Order: sequence, then C-alpha cells, then structure tokens
Amino acid sequence: MTDDTEPIWLRAERAATGRPAERSRAEITAAAIAVADRGGLEAVSMRNVADELGTGAASLYRYVNGRDDLLDLMVDATAAEPRLEPPTGDQVADLTAFAEELRATMVRHPWLPELVLTRPSLGPNAVAALDHVLDVLADHPGDGRAKLEIFALLNAVVATFALNERAAADRPEQAVAYLRHVAATGRRPRITALLEDLAAPDDRHRGDALTAILSGLLR
Repeated sequence: MTDDTEPIWLRAERAATGRPAERSRAEITAAAIAVADRGGLEAVSMRNVADELGTGAASLYRYVNGRDDLLDLMVDATAAEPRLEPPTGDQVADLTAFAEELRATMVRHPWLPELVLTRPSLGPNAVAALDHVLDVLADHPGDGRAKLEIFALLNAVVATFALNERAAADRPEQAVAYLRHVAATGRRPRITALLEDLAAPDDRHRGDALTAILSGLLR
C-alpha cells in the first residue's frame, strides 16, 4: 500500500513488489467509468470495477489504494474529452466554447457534475484544461489567483447547469405541470412567457446565460 496522501499521479503505476502488472491504470479507469455510466456513482466500488475487468477486487489494490483513487482517476480521464481549440483572442467566446465542451462531457457522464462540485482534482488532463484556460486568459489583467478562480467557477457553473438539466429531464412532467396550472389562471404573464421560452430549443438561451456569466467573471 502506498501513501494515499500523495496524489495518485505522483505514485508508481503499480506496487513495486509482486507479480508483473496485468492491468494498466488507464484500463482500470475506463472500467470504473463504464460502471458509473451504467449505474451511477453509487455503483463504483472496487468489487464492481474488478468484475468489469474480469478479475478479483484484491488485485486492484496493486494499482490503486481504494475508491477515492478511482474517483480521482475518473474525473481526470473525462477532462481529456473536451476539445481545446486555439484561442481566438475573444476571451468570452473562447471560454463559452470550452464551457459547452465541458457540458457535453457531463451529459455523456451524468455522474460527473457531482464529482466536479464535491471533489475537484487536478491530474494531467485537468492540468491541460487549466493551461488552456490560462492561455485564453493570457491578456486578462487578473493575477494567477484570479485566473484560477475563473477556472474553478467556470467548472462549477457548468456542473450546476448540467445537474439542473438532469433534474429537469428526470422529472419533466412534475417540473412543468404546476407552471402550466399557474399560467392557465392568467394572473402571472411572466410565467406564461417562461413556458413559451421552455417550449423553444434551449441551446441559444443556455449560451446567452453562459456568455453573461463569463462576461461578469472577466470584469
């Protein structure tokens, strides 16, 4: 067992003693993600990931110290999915494009927003994403602390958007039924207008909201 106070990316891929490695860290991470994509975070356990790999749970401890390591590896692996386009010089547009890539990643992995909000971590892929954001913000007058806060807030905002979208998708009838009732009374015209907006495609509205939020962060 290695020191679990040290980030897993600073540890050897497997224990220094014992049989030759049969699995790679990437294989174990991919198996954990597959388990989470099917069954949610609660399904991620050493036993279930081992079953996904067709091995025994005890064998995984040669590569990771436990579930916390798996979660860190999963978050960092998904950080490799967003496309990191070269900056155009328009900071708001570039950060909005990055945010949309993050959102698409979170849609593919519905368990991810919770981890982004509750246990942020910086592994190799997340560092690459951070470096991209720092590149976008190269001409921003803020210091390093301010830019790191923008990166953290950007992740938090996108994760919150994704959680809200997932909740609405999980309970669409319940979310809208009472609003329809209120709108039908005619006493709250803003609610009626809201329902009309909800009936339209939401991509433009989400982009507008993100642009407004990012414009505020960059002031």
